Amino acid sequence: PSGAACKHQPTGTHPLSSLCGESCIPRGLRHRVHVQPLADLRRKADIVFRDARVAVFVDGCFWHGCPAHGRTPNVNQWYWSPKLKRNIERDRDTDRRLTEAGWAVFRVWEHEEMARAADLIEAAVRSRTRHT
Repeated sequence: PSGAACKHQPTGTHPLSSLCGESCIPRGLRHRVHVQPLADLRRKADIVFRDARVAVFVDGCFWHGCPAHGRTPNVNQWYWSPKLKRNIERDRDTDRRLTEAGWAVFRVWEHEEMARAADLIEAAVRSRTRHT
């Protein structure tokens, strides 16, 4: 493992725990969990590889509008429709701001195969890490 960063145990969703277990700890990638990638961006990424400038978000189908599984509840649509739309807009804004700041952004749906996502993330982290 890669020092103190890997001692942080992932919290929250099972997909996030699975992704951390697949991509970070056994592969020796230094990371942080649930931190702001940029100081002036009041949003937290699920996994941040600061040296490589890679931010990973594990998105839930309901909260982030998965095209395959996301749905708006039939009850209180007056509340849920705008709420879910704002979540999606905020996700796009976050992606744009991080990309403009030179970050690679990965969004993984909670139902995706985490081992496959971990392979893609690892490749990006390793290719973006500066070797001195």
